[in-house]
Amino acid sequence: MTSPAELYHAHRELLDRAISAASARDYWSAFPESPSKKVYGEEAAPAGDRAFTALLGQAFPIDVPGAVGSVSTERSPYGIELGVSYPKADPLALVAAARAAVPGWRDAGPQGRAGVAAEILRRLHARVFELAHAVQHTTGQAFVMAFQAGGAHALDRGLEAVAFALAATTRLPASAPWAKGPLTLEKTSTVVGRGVGLVIGCTTFPTWNGFPGLFASLVTGNPVIVKPHPGAVLPLALTVQVCREVLRDAGLNPDIVTLAAEEPGDGIAATLATHPDVRIVDFTGSSEFGDWLEANARQAVVYTEKAGLNTVVLDSTDDYRGLLGNLAFSLSLYSGQMCTTPQNILIPRDGIATDAGRRSPDEFGADLTAALDKLLGDPRRAGGTLGAIVNDGVAARLAEAGTATGVIHPSTAIADEQFPGATIRTPLVARLDAADEKTYTREWFGPVSFLITTDSTEHSLRIFTETVRAHGALTALVHSTSPSVLAAARTAALDAGVHLSENLTGGVFVNQTAAFSDLHGTGANPAATASLTDDWFVTGRFFTLQSRRHLPTVDPS
Repeated sequence: MTSPAELYHAHRELLDRAISAASARDYWSAFPESPSKKVYGEEAAPAGDRAFTALLGQAFPIDVPGAVGSVSTERSPYGIELGVSYPKADPLALVAAARAAVPGWRDAGPQGRAGVAAEILRRLHARVFELAHAVQHTTGQAFVMAFQAGGAHALDRGLEAVAFALAATTRLPASAPWAKGPLTLEKTSTVVGRGVGLVIGCTTFPTWNGFPGLFASLVTGNPVIVKPHPGAVLPLALTVQVCREVLRDAGLNPDIVTLAAEEPGDGIAATLATHPDVRIVDFTGSSEFGDWLEANARQAVVYTEKAGLNTVVLDSTDDYRGLLGNLAFSLSLYSGQMCTTPQNILIPRDGIATDAGRRSPDEFGADLTAALDKLLGDPRRAGGTLGAIVNDGVAARLAEAGTATGVIHPSTAIADEQFPGATIRTPLVARLDAADEKTYTREWFGPVSFLITTDSTEHSLRIFTETVRAHGALTALVHSTSPSVLAAARTAALDAGVHLSENLTGGVFVNQTAAFSDLHGTGANPAATASLTDDWFVTGRFFTLQSRRHLPTVDPS
């Protein structure tokens, strides 16, 4: 058995480095993002593939307090048979088990809890290829993206949350003497978790979005119930399995982390989220359910990340080719099934100035279409960028958008030789006018974007500010060579409460964020109530309770 304190000392260098990186905001990653044999060795990839394959068609090896039967709910977007079953959760039993685990977890202290969390991340990293296959075949991400976003980058986001939580919970000294004249006291401070935490997973990025809340709650002293989306259970089941193994090995109650698998429509998420003992809710998913949680989980602090109207403002550029290539990739990555994918592209009626000459909205639309076709022209390469359509809801929105007038880049099907059962579609782009508010103020999650004609750049910035204030956004992008326009765009982004990218024409894309440097979400607009990861994301998860006592008076004689 390795105690939590021993795990902290074993991972002390990593934890200190993570805290430093979170403060410096420069590039740093603890987990290599390339699945290359040069990085991970010859055997890591085939071993991960075998481990994933061995899970298919089987009951997943995990114990769940008070389980009542089993569920099998996942379908691979790539068409392979998964057939993995999980113990079906009894929500009341999970809450009771979590509460019973609190005292031992509290006594482990912030450093001990951080040591346990770091060991969980280390063991998950040892299974990163297996985890990547699980992400790929539940979300539809292409394998390399699943390895990066669902594996290495998710682990970085988890470690980032550990770093913020450890720094916040050790800001006050655990013990301090106090003297006032002849009076002497000893004062101790104990970090106490807010209560049972609930992580409600999403179907597109179950680990990348799930790890921050999970690890922030754990390090701040809370037991956590992980409730995966029925369509993407396996990545989080693997995570909970590793959590429970590490907790057991550290001599702790494994019910500090439990799994709440359910059939679609069981309503376990709502039942747990409104339970009086559940005091923290982390949610990623639809705006509809996120809004419901914010309104109804009143006993809890609720951290939501939903979706919104991610916006691009076009004014001018001195790298037109780079702009087109960068934007085409942003629209195509994972078939637009990212909460950060641009939806509304605003362009003035008289066009934009570029190094290739002035381009009208019609010309820009034709050029963007050509850039998409060039990027996705080779089906083998296209599949690695697009991934597969994750569910029927995305497919339905895509079909609906295809019936509209003004489509300038229809969505087409692409075949994948390796996975003939996969549904792979290219992005759809449609032309709209600024007056078509009813269409572009609706969220079209998936590979659907609109090129919207406005009266001027000033008009574009006004639409950007107003729509994001009302409907939310996680990203915004402006292209301009004018310092005054860039300054106005920065002000508009501050007013709208959204992160802004400027003039992206290279290998950094508006829908990608880096742990330890980029914030994801702001809490300042309706798309999210928190940011990954800042102090607010962790400080609402714990309290610090003080105890004080007289010290014996020392006789000077």
